Amino acid sequence: MAAARMGLRTAIFTLNLDLIAQMSCNPAIGGIAKGHLVREVDALGGVMGEVADATGIQFRLLNTSRGPAVWSPRAQCDKALYRVKMREVLEGQKNLFIKQAEVVDLVIEQQQGQRVVQGLKLRDGRTIHAAATIVTTGTFLNGLIHCGEQKYTAGRSGEPASVLLGESLKRLGLRECRLKTGTPPRLDGRTIDWSQFQEQPGDEDPTPFSFRTKQIPLRQIMCHIAHTTPETLRLIRENVHRSPMYTGQIEAIGPRYCPSIEDKIVRFPEKTRHQFFLEPEGLNTHEVYINGMSTSLPMEIQAAMVRSIPGLENAEMLRPGYAIEYDAIDPTELDRTLRVKSFAGLYLAGQINGTSGYEEAACQGLMAGINAALAVRGETAFTLDRTEAYTGILIDDLISKGTNEPYRMFTSRAEFRLHLRIDNADRRLTPYGRRLGLIDDAAWADYEAKQARAVAFERLLSTARVRAEELPSTLLERLDGDAASVTGQTFAQLLKRPEVPIEELAPVLRKRLASEGAVLEQWVAAMDSAADSAAAGSRLPAWVRNEMKTVETEIKYSGYLDQQRRSMEKMRKAEKRAIPGWFDYAAVSGLSREMKETLQRVRPHTLGQASRISGVTPAAVSLIHVYIEIQGRARVA
Repeated sequence: MAAARMGLRTAIFTLNLDLIAQMSCNPAIGGIAKGHLVREVDALGGVMGEVADATGIQFRLLNTSRGPAVWSPRAQCDKALYRVKMREVLEGQKNLFIKQAEVVDLVIEQQQGQRVVQGLKLRDGRTIHAAATIVTTGTFLNGLIHCGEQKYTAGRSGEPASVLLGESLKRLGLRECRLKTGTPPRLDGRTIDWSQFQEQPGDEDPTPFSFRTKQIPLRQIMCHIAHTTPETLRLIRENVHRSPMYTGQIEAIGPRYCPSIEDKIVRFPEKTRHQFFLEPEGLNTHEVYINGMSTSLPMEIQAAMVRSIPGLENAEMLRPGYAIEYDAIDPTELDRTLRVKSFAGLYLAGQINGTSGYEEAACQGLMAGINAALAVRGETAFTLDRTEAYTGILIDDLISKGTNEPYRMFTSRAEFRLHLRIDNADRRLTPYGRRLGLIDDAAWADYEAKQARAVAFERLLSTARVRAEELPSTLLERLDGDAASVTGQTFAQLLKRPEVPIEELAPVLRKRLASEGAVLEQWVAAMDSAADSAAAGSRLPAWVRNEMKTVETEIKYSGYLDQQRRSMEKMRKAEKRAIPGWFDYAAVSGLSREMKETLQRVRPHTLGQASRISGVTPAAVSLIHVYIEIQGRARVA
């Protein structure tokens, strides 16, 4: 989408046109930190957020008991509708051509001493020439599915593996690794006794992913919470020797933070039960996903496990769970644009780079598409650093440290997570998207209007004075009934108190909002409409509340944000200290042999990046800094 929106004739080659955007694991988008990535993709002009909003059937904003830095949206999507909607969006994009064919090899030429990828070869014999190629193979490269003692080649259940392309990529001489992921059984919802499980409703007022979404269109559904029983644990313990993970049948490394149910039992023997979730896969299907019960045990053991749980005694298993191992490329082979360093015109994105999850793949695909298009046009590359986006953190982690397990994004990976919130992703990134040509005129107008509303609202809060008699009695009680202490304060000063939320001040500010004129008239109209609606559960529409919360957060946490901005500036200065391409690590005395080999392989661009490589000490970074000067003088001499 990115390359096509930037004006380049772009083709997608896929094994099956009908399975574009097939959610092979949980049909859910977002989650802790993953929701941040989706917001960033949307802010830059990607489409994942819009499609998730259009097909979401349960929305939940996670971590709301904690601070806004770690709030993250999640949506259970209709699996079939998501795939159909995404294809519809792709087919509607100018310059984008969708093709069904199997890619088996790359077209590589030598040009001025460098290997250049000039396109690809298809299994039907055709050769497709292209100025840039992006490989996004997911779990399909030499994919091997395991279910108990059974194993067979597949890219995912029911689809062939990409074996010929996998073998051709091996011939490139890139460092590879073998990774593993898995999926749980699916059940027939008609055979579940739902009364035995705790209901887990979605949010009454859904938080969308896209900044351009004003309303969630689909009917919302209920998920349910369940737990394993002692019988479940007994079955797993007695049969864990039949799990491919423990027989040695699987040699690949799985995701530490999304373990199989048998892995949980082995790693946490003290736990007497484990929680899981029953999540419908769509509005027009009875298929139910068991979130938290990923397994590769034999099918008969999976069926017994399911039926050991009250409410699932008669449950029919539609599909068994399985594990899949697949080839990936060591991401230290890539530069910051996701181009393979040893080839011109070749980019990699998604699970082939060692990541897990739809969201991690989406942000990589966007960045690879942008940079492939810029390279073709002969323009400067576009990169994001660790102070700007979780996307920048993900790419920096991959290319600097590599990964020995499927990489998952967490908020704890961010040094400045209060700055990298979901609510300000557009302010951080949409101007970049506009400059790149990914944000159209209508979306840009919406963005500018939203920023104008934020400025006007902040000005209002900083100038308007509080009259205690206007405040809700419940709020005054939380302020210990001290009306005198708040009278005469600005609303911004009052908002700095942790016990004062903007939702309670919004009705008080209603008339003042109208006095700001046209810039806030959309807020006023939406608030009035919600107040007039008998069905409205709140006087504050979700999109208005979300915009107000951004301003509130900037005010409430202004001291911490100022501190982070100073720290961010220090990091940026470290990133500006470049390591020249000609620098010879082998000539630096004082570095261990292992460290020299690692630095030579990764070839960090800056001292800041060098400092984040596993095993590189602060003393080593200081040595490199000194030797840059020494080698630089020697080159001049």
